[in-house]
Amino acid sequence: MSTFTPPKQVVVLESTPELKSLMSIIRNKDTARGDFIFYSDRIIRFLVEEALNHLPFVSKTIETPTGFKYEGLAFQGKICGVSIMRAGEAMEQGLRDCCRSVRIGKILIQRDEETALPQLYYAKLPPDIGQRFVLLLDPMLATGGSANKAIEVLLSHGVEEDKILFVNLISAPEGITKMVEAYPKVKIICGEIDQGLDENKYIVPGIGDFGCRYFGTLDDA
Repeated sequence: MSTFTPPKQVVVLESTPELKSLMSIIRNKDTARGDFIFYSDRIIRFLVEEALNHLPFVSKTIETPTGFKYEGLAFQGKICGVSIMRAGEAMEQGLRDCCRSVRIGKILIQRDEETALPQLYYAKLPPDIGQRFVLLLDPMLATGGSANKAIEVLLSHGVEEDKILFVNLISAPEGITKMVEAYPKVKIICGEIDQGLDENKYIVPGIGDFGCRYFGTLDDA
């Protein structure tokens, strides 16, 4: 997709035949909404599982039903999810499928038409979010403006920068560069990195408007 070499903070899913086939389905403009949702959910599950692998673990010894000891692992600390509304809300169920009863906060950021800068309109976060590892959810990373603003909000609520993992399906090199320059301790977990942005700041080849395709708010949906 891209000749861009991602920095060390970026983890890209292995480009397996299965992942490529799923990406081909959701990128296809003719894919029906039901299929778009189903196969997007499968990729989101892969992403969440990969993100969880990058959280810290501690040793834990348990006893099996046979009476033997098993030297295992357990998460070190608590986690939560935070979705960037509204497309990020499509990723919440994938997190819930992997983490039972996980707490999920929400952040709404929109671009100010006069300044063209991202503005915070709403934030509802777990009260103890400063003591948690945070999976920040948004399917697309284009310019990086909204994601960086969301990270700014998390930091203002006491979250440590190196405890934030940004999880997304498709990234543009421009967005990755902007995020890494501003927040070098944040880890990015993404499905694929695309070629870049066009003159309208849309990701190419891209996927279109993920939120509208997922939630069925396109004109022809």
